[in-house]
Amino acid sequence: MAKHEHGSMDVKDHEKTFAGFVKFTTYSIILILISLVILAIVNG
Repeated sequence: MAKHEHGSMDVKDHEKTFAGFVKFTTYSIILILISLVILAIVNG
């Protein structure tokens, strides 16, 4: 088994995936809040 060196792993793909997840989550929350505001206005 190869010996593991701490800090030698390439994490560019991990960082790109995490950035995409954060962007998706942010847009989803904004869309949900806008939907709730529209529903409150229409039913008010």
